[in-house]
Amino acid sequence: MGIATLWRLGGRGIVAARRLPLGLRPASTSASATSCRAVLLPRFGGPEVLEVRSDVAVPDLKPREVLVRARAVSINPLDLRMRCGYGRCIFEPLLPIILGRDISGEVAAVGASVSSLDVGQEVFGALHPTAVRGTYADYAILSEDELTVKPASITHVEASAIPFAALTAWRALKSTARITDGQRVLVIGGGGAVGLAAIQIAVAAGCSVSTTCGSQSIDRVLSVGAEQAIDYTAEDIENAIKGQFDVVLDTIGAPETEKTGINLLRKGGHYMTLQGEAASLADRYGLPIGLPAATAILLKKQLQYRYSHGIDYWWTYMRADAEGLHEIRRLSTAGMLKIPVDKVFPIAEVQKAHEVKQKRRVPGKVVLEVA
Repeated sequence: MGIATLWRLGGRGIVAARRLPLGLRPASTSASATSCRAVLLPRFGGPEVLEVRSDVAVPDLKPREVLVRARAVSINPLDLRMRCGYGRCIFEPLLPIILGRDISGEVAAVGASVSSLDVGQEVFGALHPTAVRGTYADYAILSEDELTVKPASITHVEASAIPFAALTAWRALKSTARITDGQRVLVIGGGGAVGLAAIQIAVAAGCSVSTTCGSQSIDRVLSVGAEQAIDYTAEDIENAIKGQFDVVLDTIGAPETEKTGINLLRKGGHYMTLQGEAASLADRYGLPIGLPAATAILLKKQLQYRYSHGIDYWWTYMRADAEGLHEIRRLSTAGMLKIPVDKVFPIAEVQKAHEVKQKRRVPGKVVLEVA
């Protein structure tokens, strides 16, 4: 995990915006920051620590940045973990921060070097995991490469649920494993947003996909293209699955799922887990010690599994990818990539939304609507 991008303060050369919202004016090198409503995390803790404030500064844009008027933002598991202190070695000195990674909304202003987007366009996208000024706000700032035009066929609520999960799956399957037509892919934990995105991306690439999930997600994973769904609570995965796979994406990352995934790979295959140890070790020992320790653990595992099983082993993270986002937009437009939204809250009820998500009262995505 990279070092955090700090608050996006300052910046130069904003293109004069059309249809600027009430209370905002085009930013410039001398303009004072305007403000907006945002959800702040002043300290780590439960849902009750989240504060909705109406006077949070909107920094000036840098040349390749875009100011987005949010219409909907989704809640990711990363948001809950960060709220509880995950990544504290990066974020604690910068508190209060704004949570949120996904967004769907409208372009309100663009930096001087932005060429692919115009004011007024409907867009969706996602911030990097280490971004400090997140999307739980009336106005969010993203780089040009973190956004693309929203498909007209889906709503802002639907669009906000897609990019972070889909980009995470895209990076694993397309950038790392480089999946190709005819390969066999196993997604461990296919019922979550990343798992569902991975199934659909792999199916669109011509792969045969098997997945594990809870009983409540069986119908959902089969409906998006999985050929086999194993209820991990009722079946032994290794006995239930026949044959071996070219690629395993493990969204759970527990020792037992890692062991299962490794054993089900054929030689030359790729095992990828979302649960790398970089952030946890950095939190425990600090960045100067934690990150080198994490690197050493990763290299040891890579060498170990290459020697013992002949496979490649990776920790995978979401990363901004303009090519991936463009393909995600294409698949979403074609109806080939959907992340179900099971509950929508107004952003003012963010504490309740986090509580519902944390207690797993709904199986799918929870979205905050920004009125």
